[in-house]
Amino acid sequence: MRICLFGRGGKVGSVLGPALEAAGHELVELDRADAMVDFTAPDTVEANVRTALEHGVPCVVGTSGWDPGRCGELAAERGLQLFVAPNFAIGAVLMMRLAAEAGRYLARSEIVELHGEAKKDAPSGTAKATAELLSGDVPIHSIRLPGLVAHQEVLFGGEGQLLTIRHDALSREAYVPGVLLALEKLPSLPPGLTLGLETLLG
Repeated sequence: MRICLFGRGGKVGSVLGPALEAAGHELVELDRADAMVDFTAPDTVEANVRTALEHGVPCVVGTSGWDPGRCGELAAERGLQLFVAPNFAIGAVLMMRLAAEAGRYLARSEIVELHGEAKKDAPSGTAKATAELLSGDVPIHSIRLPGLVAHQEVLFGGEGQLLTIRHDALSREAYVPGVLLALEKLPSLPPGLTLGLETLLG
């Protein structure tokens, strides 16, 4: 597949570009692309997605901190796919699934998410998506420090017990399998917005 990668020089993009090529994809400019992948920043992602859709190119987006609703409407109008996920690490999606299951039995929970200091949105998209799976108004604690990549734990408290479900992305290679899966499934998705890697895992 010919892919236009926005954010190629960024922290995720610098890892993702070589991985896409190693998987047999070709990195090209937007006017030659079969799909666009965006790992940029909240203040630029919407313009990138809109430009791609206006060029007739479906999109896979890993940038968080923006509302994809308007672009989802544009994608539907154009008959194109827009896939957005707050986290492309398959382990993080499994963490969210386990947290949702635990939340059925342990009602009190809080989320702690930790990222590198350059991450612009807080709380993270993954933390917000996890909180939506749980009951009540779940507090989210955001930490931004140098040396971190992406980490999240969900703590469930009950009388005499504590359950902690945690995922750690120790390097940005953790996102590569999820992006490759999204690109594989992209042509079979319905036009418009599809949210979350969990929708592709079955």
